[in-house]
Amino acid sequence: MRANSSDLENTSLQKSEATSGTRIRNFLIAMVAIALSVTLFLGLNTENGVASLEAQAKESTPLPVALSSNKPTLMEFYANWCTSCQAMAQDLGELKQQYADSVNFVMLNVDNSKWLPEILNYRVDGIPHFVFLGEEGQVIAQTIGEQPKTILKANLDALVASLPLPYTQGGGEVSAFEAPVSAQTTSQDDPRSHGAQVKQ
Repeated sequence: MRANSSDLENTSLQKSEATSGTRIRNFLIAMVAIALSVTLFLGLNTENGVASLEAQAKESTPLPVALSSNKPTLMEFYANWCTSCQAMAQDLGELKQQYADSVNFVMLNVDNSKWLPEILNYRVDGIPHFVFLGEEGQVIAQTIGEQPKTILKANLDALVASLPLPYTQGGGEVSAFEAPVSAQTTSQDDPRSHGAQVKQ
């Protein structure tokens, strides 16, 4: 009988160890699954922001068309890597649909060297950078950083009504940006050119 009692204790101990091992394994599997789900969710949200920015940029009004349309314009300097730009993409997309008939929406990617003259002209040093232009292409105001949808909407309402924009002083979250200025962008009027451009 004693041997049977010892065998029962060993069997019970083995079952207990197996149950504990199974619980630990199941717990680890659950933790890995949760971590993968969070990573996947965050990754998809970032990709959706980039995809939304790219789609909106393709649908935006070309700058020359906007400047000659006799409609007010909201020009946005952005980049696909800009997390603040991605965060605003959905709200801006909704506003673009709402104001499509009354406002031109122009998107200029700061990573495209084609827009360097505009980047320098509007002194873009952080993105998103918004420039509000009147019907004749004149600058009304500029704002920098992530903006709540309600603030952008109030500014667009004022822009359409030709009223002063109510929110131009504040700034939200910004992604730093520095314009790639090269020697080729030196103008003839630059005193550092030492007369190299002077014609006789």
